[in-house]
Amino acid sequence: MKPYLQLSGVNKAFGDFVALDDINLDVEKGEFVTFLGPSGSGKTTTLMIIAGFEDATHGAITIEGQSLAGLAPQERNIGIVFQNYALFPHKTAEENVFFPLQMRGVKKAEGLRKAAEMLELVGLEGFAHRYPKELSGGQQQRVALARALVFEPDLLLLDEPLGALDKNLREAMQIEIKRIQKRLGVTTIFVTHDQTEAMSMSDRIVVFSDGTIEQAAPPLDVYHKPTTRFVADFIGESNLLDATIRSADEGLADCPILGQVAYRTEGQPRLHDGQEVALLIRPEHLKLSRKPLEECRHASMTVETIVNYGDNALVIGRKDTAQIRVRVPGADVVTLEEGDECHVNWTDHAVFVLEH
Repeated sequence: MKPYLQLSGVNKAFGDFVALDDINLDVEKGEFVTFLGPSGSGKTTTLMIIAGFEDATHGAITIEGQSLAGLAPQERNIGIVFQNYALFPHKTAEENVFFPLQMRGVKKAEGLRKAAEMLELVGLEGFAHRYPKELSGGQQQRVALARALVFEPDLLLLDEPLGALDKNLREAMQIEIKRIQKRLGVTTIFVTHDQTEAMSMSDRIVVFSDGTIEQAAPPLDVYHKPTTRFVADFIGESNLLDATIRSADEGLADCPILGQVAYRTEGQPRLHDGQEVALLIRPEHLKLSRKPLEECRHASMTVETIVNYGDNALVIGRKDTAQIRVRVPGADVVTLEEGDECHVNWTDHAVFVLEH
């Protein structure tokens, strides 16, 4: 069975600059997929090619097996929401939502009825006759979302639509967009550089770097089982320490910073003795203590910096030439001071191995 949306060998060059290099991706019907990566990584260029605002230099894009080649944006039946909303200032919320139906020849009475239903779905009943300048940023964003969904698109594209909102409203809209997407079952591509946004909203995250896809996987797999060092370093906070595999069968590695380290063997890449690797240990999988914890492996370190977030703190310490980051509950950090000597503790299950 073919995927709902398929990108095959998509390349994009601007003169001598290669913006996309052999992008291959399958998206299932109803899936919420997030394109995540730093600025210039290729995520927005890929979105614009799917939408029809850019042409691929090479490659093919299909929806339900039908090629999008040669189709103008308005011919693709794709809903799009941009960061700046792009609402018509001289039209009311209702008129903005009705506009794509009007362009498709839907009669006014029927179109306004559908527009009202969509405004209600996004929580804007009672706001139909307000103009964009009379709406808050979050309300304008909801109007833009309603406009992108009202004509029942085959695909919904969201290009950093929450970037202009404050933190609390942004988090509320994350929940709202996911709720609406699940209710309608519309296949969705969401572009963001915000890791928390991607982790909380996605069925699958596609991590971009330098015009290529580094990894495409469910959020927890991207976080706990990254396939490249870039993904491990880009997603969340990480401790990445160079090591050499001592025994792949026994799950043992020699690390200049931590000494001999045991790692869980299940779910790891295929490794061999003598292989140069990186050990990934997430900061929240480490524990700090004044004395070594008997049930854990441990190493001493000196506290250099404490960053307090209230409910938790990031403790950055030094062991020989390496920095080690540890997440601790906010209540525990009151007993620590910069310059203190302490022990960092971990279990074998906390260690994930990355190939160089």
